[in-house]
Amino acid sequence: MYKKIALVLFFISSVASAQEIIKGIVVDEKKQPLLGANIIWQKSTSGTTSDEKGNFSIEKPAEFSILEISYEGFETQKIEVTSTESLTIILKEVNNLKEVTISKTKRSTEHSLYKVTNVQTMGQKELLKAACCNLSESFSTNPSIDVNFSDAVTGNKQIKMLGLTSPYILIAEENIPSVRGASQAYGLSFVPGTWVESIQITKGAGSVINGYESISGQINYEVLKPVNDIPFFLNVYGSQDSRYELNTHFNHKYSDKLSTTLFLHGNTRQSRNDMNDDGFLDNPIGKQVNILNRWQYNDTEKGWVSFLNLRYMNDEKQAGEVDFNPDTDKLTTNAWGSEVNTEKIEISNKTGYVFPEMPYQSFGFQNSFQSHKQESYFGLNQYNIHQTSFYSNLLFNSIISNTKNKFTTGINFAYDKYDEVVNVNFDQDFSRIDNSVGAFFEYTFDNLNNFSLVAGARADYHNRLGTFVTPRLHIRYNPWEQAVIRASIGRGKRAANIFAENQQLFASSRDFSILNSDGKLYGLNPEIAWNYGLSFIQKFKLLGMSSEVILDYYVTDFQNQAVVDIDANAQQVLFYNLDGKSFANSFQAEFSIELIKHLNFKTAYKYYDVQTQFSTGQLQKALQAKHRFFGNLSFETHIKDKGQQWKFDFTYNWLGEQRLPNTSMNPTVYQLADYAPAFAVMNTQITRTFSSTFEMYIGGENIGNYKQNNGIVQNENPFGSYFDSSMIYGPTFGAMYYAGLRFKIK
Repeated sequence: MYKKIALVLFFISSVASAQEIIKGIVVDEKKQPLLGANIIWQKSTSGTTSDEKGNFSIEKPAEFSILEISYEGFETQKIEVTSTESLTIILKEVNNLKEVTISKTKRSTEHSLYKVTNVQTMGQKELLKAACCNLSESFSTNPSIDVNFSDAVTGNKQIKMLGLTSPYILIAEENIPSVRGASQAYGLSFVPGTWVESIQITKGAGSVINGYESISGQINYEVLKPVNDIPFFLNVYGSQDSRYELNTHFNHKYSDKLSTTLFLHGNTRQSRNDMNDDGFLDNPIGKQVNILNRWQYNDTEKGWVSFLNLRYMNDEKQAGEVDFNPDTDKLTTNAWGSEVNTEKIEISNKTGYVFPEMPYQSFGFQNSFQSHKQESYFGLNQYNIHQTSFYSNLLFNSIISNTKNKFTTGINFAYDKYDEVVNVNFDQDFSRIDNSVGAFFEYTFDNLNNFSLVAGARADYHNRLGTFVTPRLHIRYNPWEQAVIRASIGRGKRAANIFAENQQLFASSRDFSILNSDGKLYGLNPEIAWNYGLSFIQKFKLLGMSSEVILDYYVTDFQNQAVVDIDANAQQVLFYNLDGKSFANSFQAEFSIELIKHLNFKTAYKYYDVQTQFSTGQLQKALQAKHRFFGNLSFETHIKDKGQQWKFDFTYNWLGEQRLPNTSMNPTVYQLADYAPAFAVMNTQITRTFSSTFEMYIGGENIGNYKQNNGIVQNENPFGSYFDSSMIYGPTFGAMYYAGLRFKIK
């Protein structure tokens, strides 16, 4: 009898505690999905946000029935939920002052209050504030990413996050690792800016789903989707330094389910510029051809979506002395020159399935094949690398009991074959094969109110790194309205590709030496680091104006590191395992405000304390400013009936003094100061939209005309013992102006 009563009570309590799952999609009037829309039960704090496809799912408490859906720049909509049928919510954009609804301009960079991880999303609106010829140039208006030149010869730009260079950042294309291994030095310049739909920047330890290599953060960029793309797009660009670029996109929809886009990109620079009069080209001459054919299949009724990418890229760069001619001077002492020729072939596929009756349950399958072949020389130093890679990831998403408890699990496999030959002061073949297989599990808890966490772990076996476990944890807490506190901790491990990641050092007369020989990675041990982070965001009204304050503090603590030492001797590069402490402390304070409608101001201060134990002692990281200041002012006029509009953008970057590598062993004439001076760089762009299909833009980079005049040591004798072009802390070209146009057929 008691057993029956207990069973009935258990059944009643189970039914009472069960809650309906409401699912839907949030789109604009053009049926474009809205990422990050807020979906909240009215008169409660229980809510969620829409994903990159506009989809959402939310539990329905018994006491609430009105959903409130809001998105910046759009009218807030309220819907009474009377059934569990899927909802399609269309938000109307606010474009004029006659609207009764009070709203603010849609932000070009979004910081969510509800996501567990510290992620910000840069939309196309942000990317169009600058020319953004390629991915490496897409962060000039974002204070979280630092953009630096790596050397005075190749003109290559390198990004940093939390004070660490791009090898410590997991860079992915739609969550498939893309810029890694052989492509670390130049890979960002191989992604045209017009292809990019949005960029998600995650600070600190990322998700275990994407791998174990992430240490300081993750950058994921989304490519334009064929199903949402317009029939034709054209972008033409030309600059004062004789760089010309053409981008065209052709889109065709075969049916409601099948679409394709052909992306064509080409750029060239043939003029030889030497604005700082050091006898060397300020930027390399050369050309690039880049083709991507992207297919998308959507069957939303049955829950299937699939992408297929076919890509070919060929890039040729020539740098060095102004009079260098590769036909007669290559690998001779007639004149110093360099060529970097890269060919890349890529085939990738993504397939996903969402169970129609269970929208919280899905699986995905990702595959990518890449061939990255680089043949290059820097003066008399030769460097060739050919990386053949295959990556596969199978993952499954579901819930435990209810949508408060979600999980993702799966397995992935990675294969990398490197044919690598280094001919500097030694001639050695470093060819090898790396392969790994791993399994991961990530649990997400969300109380649908003010607290959520993501706890994940993965176990991997790598033929040279061994067997290891990678744990990561993210916590989100909303202490009061419009505020969020986040904390994270995670471990990362990676195999350092010491030559591919430090190619700028080939453009010098330094001897290369590896001091360790007992490790399995060039004789070195794998890099291991822990990252700890704390973040706070508060959105509020300041004198009636929408404002936001963001405070971030992150610590990266290396247990082991492949140390690159250029301080022990100005004529040497030493590679060895860390013996002591190496860490990167990063603090950032950011404030933004909408001064008046369509006039936005954003400013940030960053402090970096990045130190490593070198053979000569504990030193601050060279060529890394401790203090940075950022400011951005953007303004848009109201859109007129025919789509006419003006857009103005101005960015100010101030960098404090930077420690320069030790050159005290050089003769006095080839010695540099201990620190580089502080300086500022200003960029601006004006865009005129004539209609919904045509716009023109003009802009300037480094309009203050700041130039580093001593970027190359012993530039008058590049084959001498003291030649070094890697001492770059600032721009060498000076002011550079550009213009372009965009044309669309909708």
